[in-house]
Amino acid sequence: MQLGRVIGSVVATTRSAGLDGRPLRLVRPTSEKDALLGDVFVAVDTVGSGEGEMVLVVTGSSARAVVGDVEVDAAIVAIIDEIDSGGKPTYRK
Repeated sequence: MQLGRVIGSVVATTRSAGLDGRPLRLVRPTSEKDALLGDVFVAVDTVGSGEGEMVLVVTGSSARAVVGDVEVDAAIVAIIDEIDSGGKPTYRK
């Protein structure tokens, strides 16, 4: 699992049947202190996240297990409200 920040959406009117009704989000990996890291990727949104929200993303076989009926590489599985690291909050929504 990895933390990420939703930075946009992807619109695709033609897609695999298993993706119908599932939003696609642009996600940039982030640290627990909300420092943006790495390359942007697309993830299937399974929880209704929106632009600007910090999310938890699963990749690989874990993402395929969440979505179930279609092959995907990444899936958003949670919207982060707060992160506590070493007894100190490092992120709050």
